[in-house]
Amino acid sequence: MPDNQINLETTIPPTFAGQRLDQAAASLFCEFSRSQLQLWIKGGELTLNGQLCKPRDRVQGGERLALTACLSPQGDWQSEDIPLEIVYEDRDIVVIDKPAGLVVHPGAGNPDGTLLNALLHRYPGQENIPRAGIVHRLDKETSGLMVVARTLQAQASLVGQLQARTVSRIYEAVVQGVPVGGGTIDKPLGRHPRVRTRMAVVAHGGKPAVTHFRIVHRFSHHAHIRIELETGRTHQIRVHMADLGFPLVGDPVYGGRLKLPSGSSAELRETLRQFRRQALHAVSLSLKHPLTGDTMTWSSPLPNDFCELLAALESG
Repeated sequence: MPDNQINLETTIPPTFAGQRLDQAAASLFCEFSRSQLQLWIKGGELTLNGQLCKPRDRVQGGERLALTACLSPQGDWQSEDIPLEIVYEDRDIVVIDKPAGLVVHPGAGNPDGTLLNALLHRYPGQENIPRAGIVHRLDKETSGLMVVARTLQAQASLVGQLQARTVSRIYEAVVQGVPVGGGTIDKPLGRHPRVRTRMAVVAHGGKPAVTHFRIVHRFSHHAHIRIELETGRTHQIRVHMADLGFPLVGDPVYGGRLKLPSGSSAELRETLRQFRRQALHAVSLSLKHPLTGDTMTWSSPLPNDFCELLAALESG
């Protein structure tokens, strides 16, 4: 079968009865966007019990949903020879240690020079996979580990694991202020009601978001913490910690104005002034391999700027 050929089949669960066909398909074939599935339904490539349907048709449950199509490039992206730190790679997945400053996906203000452009250069054909195989993201100035799918089957598996919350993602961060102890933050996140480029804890309409954290080391006015995500919402750690009153050091969006502790050394004050990104690093990633089912775990050492920040905080 050609690498860009899709042949998928599943049975619609009875609990989906009454849903639109495109809605049910988006839940069952979650590696594809709803708009792409609508196009396949209209083109006859996605059928219900072998019959042509419309996206708005309602399902009853128990029907056979079949998708036979050829993937085409999913975006007008260009490949670029950008160096990547590869931690692990095989025919199904690649694990990357992303540096701070590298944008993951092209967007407004970042049309190129991204991790996605680098993936297209290193892995020809990656453009045929939705979002070029990117199943989760790190913010531009967050460093550390992330996994990318190299096949449709791997992407479906990884998306399923993320939705089932079975992927372990552990981060380390430095926050302003000193929490009394660790804990769990369980607060829904949504778009900020006034500043649409920001996220916020919201009372209504937000998505569930759960962050666990513990103290690694306390300094006079800061703390080094270790965080495990149960969910993976946009800016989740940054928003949750800021809402708790302990924003990440260097966070340009949620960190507020720079605070220099009274009595601190000139070295520490200068280090804090020069630390221009959120002090957040994805140190560990664990998941089940999409093909073998084996649990695999990778780790990433703290980057130099993070270590220098910790050393300056230690010396005071």
